[in-house]
Amino acid sequence: MATVAESAPRFEKTTMSILVAVSFCHMLNDIMQSLLASLYPLFKANYDLDFVQIGLLTMTFQVTASLLQPLVGIVTDRWPMPYSLPVGMASTLCGLILLGNAGSFELLLVAASLIGFGSAVFHPESSRVARLASGGRHGFAQSFFQVGGNAGQAIGPLLAAFIVLPLGQHSVSWFAAIAMVGMVVLSWVGNWYMSHRRQNASKPAISRTLPLPQNRVIWALLILVLLTATKNVYMASVSSYFTFYVIDKFELSVQQAQLMLFLFLGSVAVGTFLGGPIGDRFGARFVIWFSILGVIPFALLLPYANLFWTGVLSVVIGLIFASAFSAIVVFAQELVPGRVGLIAGVFFGFAFGAGGLVQPCSAVSPTPMASISSTASAPTCRCSVSSRSSCRVFPSRNQSEATSLTANRSSRNVTDTPARFIMQFRTSPSPIGPNVFFSSYGEEGSPFL
Repeated sequence: MATVAESAPRFEKTTMSILVAVSFCHMLNDIMQSLLASLYPLFKANYDLDFVQIGLLTMTFQVTASLLQPLVGIVTDRWPMPYSLPVGMASTLCGLILLGNAGSFELLLVAASLIGFGSAVFHPESSRVARLASGGRHGFAQSFFQVGGNAGQAIGPLLAAFIVLPLGQHSVSWFAAIAMVGMVVLSWVGNWYMSHRRQNASKPAISRTLPLPQNRVIWALLILVLLTATKNVYMASVSSYFTFYVIDKFELSVQQAQLMLFLFLGSVAVGTFLGGPIGDRFGARFVIWFSILGVIPFALLLPYANLFWTGVLSVVIGLIFASAFSAIVVFAQELVPGRVGLIAGVFFGFAFGAGGLVQPCSAVSPTPMASISSTASAPTCRCSVSSRSSCRVFPSRNQSEATSLTANRSSRNVTDTPARFIMQFRTSPSPIGPNVFFSSYGEEGSPFL
């Protein structure tokens, strides 16, 4: 891996103003996108959604972006479109306005698809602009570009917690002003992109000759895609269900749960930025494999940690997991020269799509947090998911512990939040321990099958 990556030109002049601009707009783009997942507890209460519907909402957004990004990349590789960037941001603007004023679950799906289309247009072309402005320092440029997006994903839940949740769903429309700022900045970036193309029109086109035999290139790309898929299944699942998990297990308010999500997403941003220098020092292969394998023990410990260690483990997981993504994208672009948009579309798009496709499965099969921590070793439960309930399971306990837990938790209500859950615990004869189920506030539950 290092051999191909090191063959790229380096130490030329880097256009930092353009890198800052596209990274800034990446932050704005992902702030607006992250509002969707951050507001799931609010949508759950306002529209009486179950976890399957929440998963479908996530899938609509992510699969829309996933299916369109490679197509956008192929088209713009052949016919560059400098001003497509503000057009994509305009689609996000429309999606936010609709999200704040949607009167039904179906309109929420339409809003999610508009935001997904904005993502599909933005990522391939902005990644190309970052590479053009890199001056040959492709790893640095990709990390700098991506850290803007990760920062936006971390800031979005905070804005949701302290603006949208107190003021209501209609306040989501106010974030359309962010999209307007992004459209202005991206129009300026489009002007630079057009000028750059004119200045380099006389230069020969980049050779599309593969640096390795075709079979080896295909095999390497398949491995990189598989690694990206496994990473983002976990990341997307944590982003969607982590707030529900900490509300349930630690009786946090929605705002407190959003702060916990901010810890995780903030560490993802830091890990993304640090991944570039670490890759330069130790090589791309080390960073990629350490990112995939090094996180396993911490993920297995997460369901058994208390509140403090849950925060610590989420930070460690975010740092390790995010460190390799820029190395993966840059290496793939070096494997297939001249197809920057296609590679960016495949990896950004496949990352979103793979995470989205798993959402309904992780909602109806085992508990969301248990399934995303370890599908092999986490306990499972037998349950039926109705339109007003979902389930989670704790690690196995003996009968006396389960009875004590039932008495203590059923004697009081959880903090009244927009989700408005009462957690009721029933002892199960199953050897895996008690089944845990939610019912709506003031409504009696019934045991799971």
